[in-house]
Amino acid sequence: MIVFWKVFESIVILLGIGIIGFTIISRKIVPIKILDVISPLILDIALPCLIFTNIIYRFDPINFSTWWTLPLWWIGFTIMTILLSLIGMKLIKKKFRPEFGVSLLYPNSIFVPIVIIQNLFGDNSSILVELFLFTLFFPAFMFNTYYLFFYTKGSVKNKFNWSKFLNPILIATALAVVLRLSGGYQNIPNVILSITKILGNTALPLILLLIGGNVYVDFKKKGEIQFNSILIFITIKNFLFPLIILLLLIIIKPPFSVAFLIFLLSAVPPVTAVPILINKAGGNVSITNQFLISSFLVSIISIPFVMLIFENFFTIN
Repeated sequence: MIVFWKVFESIVILLGIGIIGFTIISRKIVPIKILDVISPLILDIALPCLIFTNIIYRFDPINFSTWWTLPLWWIGFTIMTILLSLIGMKLIKKKFRPEFGVSLLYPNSIFVPIVIIQNLFGDNSSILVELFLFTLFFPAFMFNTYYLFFYTKGSVKNKFNWSKFLNPILIATALAVVLRLSGGYQNIPNVILSITKILGNTALPLILLLIGGNVYVDFKKKGEIQFNSILIFITIKNFLFPLIILLLLIIIKPPFSVAFLIFLLSAVPPVTAVPILINKAGGNVSITNQFLISSFLVSIISIPFVMLIFENFFTIN
């Protein structure tokens, strides 16, 4: 039960800081437009610095010779979630299927896992580095595929975007790995690493405040509540996804850290950028917000619960 309560505490921390962000925006302590400033600050500066610093300090390619397999595991996991998402879409009203599929497919792969990993294994855990390597291609994949769900609606104008593929997160991860492999990291001045560390430390609080602010914006646009669709989404996303993935992990028996990351990403709610993506694709933002908010709220129980089941097959030290 220790794992249950630690994971529960992690989600409470997420929701607690998110509520602060919600309050700040709802009471107009800062204008809503600040969210447009915080988002690129996080994705283009703070988060890449966090990833770069963690890899430079904690990635040991000699003792972790199989590091290069992590992106391959992610590809396998993504293929499986694509199949599950396509099957899940058949269970929802046809008019909501694109929004349903996008919300199922793209998990909160970095922000929520960071808090859970730090609370379970400590701030200096190597699993945090493995998370960054595992999700190396996730941003590029998400930004260059979400619009495919909307081809049937004839509203898609997006094409493959190299700027989204070669994003700051991927560049920071690749650069840090190269520097560690080559030994070039030893020549980085301490002042540079101190700067990236300070900037990286701002990523998590900014992310959580951004989530809270976005929830407020999303809540205002929730529209008519689609209870049946929400219930189906929560059942699939918060419970069936992780349980199906766990069954596959028991059969495959990957290394613990790989199994943990795959399972954790199968259990987390959708990435908070989903409403923005849906809006760009001309989809129904209202139902997307309902999927996102409901999944986040239920995750306070669902993630600790499924993690407790996971621990029965993969011991969490």
